[in-house]
Amino acid sequence: MTSYRIENVEALLTPALVIYPEIVDQNIAATLRLLGGDANRWRPHLKTAKLGFIMRRLVSKGVVNAKCSTTVELAAACESGMKDVLLAYAVVGANARRVREIAKKYPQVRISVLVENVEQIAAWAGSRIGIFVDVNPGMDRTGISQDGIGAIINVVRAAGSQFRGLHYYDGHMSAASLEEREKLAHKGYDRLMEIVAAIDVPIEEVITSGTPAFPCAATYAPFKEGKFVHRASPGTVVYSDATSVKQLPAEWGYQPAALVVSTVVSHPKPNVVTCDAGHKSVSADAGVPTCSVAGRVDMIPLKPSEEHLPIEIAGGTVPGIGELLYLIPRHVCPTVNNFDDAVIVENGRAVGVEHVTARGHEVPLVPRGATTIGSA
Repeated sequence: MTSYRIENVEALLTPALVIYPEIVDQNIAATLRLLGGDANRWRPHLKTAKLGFIMRRLVSKGVVNAKCSTTVELAAACESGMKDVLLAYAVVGANARRVREIAKKYPQVRISVLVENVEQIAAWAGSRIGIFVDVNPGMDRTGISQDGIGAIINVVRAAGSQFRGLHYYDGHMSAASLEEREKLAHKGYDRLMEIVAAIDVPIEEVITSGTPAFPCAATYAPFKEGKFVHRASPGTVVYSDATSVKQLPAEWGYQPAALVVSTVVSHPKPNVVTCDAGHKSVSADAGVPTCSVAGRVDMIPLKPSEEHLPIEIAGGTVPGIGELLYLIPRHVCPTVNNFDDAVIVENGRAVGVEHVTARGHEVPLVPRGATTIGSA
């Protein structure tokens, strides 16, 4: 089992986000192995990585294509040396104008966006920004219905020379067994290939698959045989977390690389301790328990409040007040987003602090002459 112990941990203010770059490197290597060693087939979603420090690490391993969800992530990716970035979010209005500004600032980066109807294309007219058509994979969150191939073709044609390819994010593919997941995912990919065949203009790229489904995409032969480049887009695998460890086979070598160090602050009951890592630290969006305790399967995190996390002790020793616990998030992406900075741990020691570069959203811009809410 991985040892997360930090020799100089007493220097940390808790709760603290800690990142282990050596494990990040192992996770990157595991992903590249599954993609046949071809870094060009990976377009990681940077909503997980968040840190410019980690984005640059990906670039150093040859991973230079990425996708993201916010303009702050887009700017951070461009600054970190990514060569091709998709903003995988259907932005409109002021957000679309901000994307055009970023594209002008970083002319060396190929930037693309998603659209799902003809009307959205107007925002990108006259720009060098590429367009991917978003296809609904059955997740019913965004995208054009697969039943409307004619509508998809119309959007593709309207995009003209800016059209780059199709985006198909099957993030709902989370069946318990990998075999069942693969069967369901491949059925969806078969339908996707029918859509590809119906489009009568060149398709440069097809993007699929978050963390649960990307092993299924890696084994889908038509993606390797097509006239397009296929790229999978798992992001969570960079750090891994308690959920992805269960979803992916242990022999693949993924290990959690981003943890939260927390201090026991109370003993409210004989078999319960409380630490300082509530849902403002370890995200609760994936449900309860929000995390697991590294090295202590007998400790069961209970429902958190904003700053407190009670933990039931089902067996073993009860940690004393002031003792430190290493928490593995159930969902690492929003957990990283909870922190302004991360402690970098190498060779068992905290060696520095890196800013969570792409945390949150950019400051809203108020047009000149307008008044802000609450102003006189």
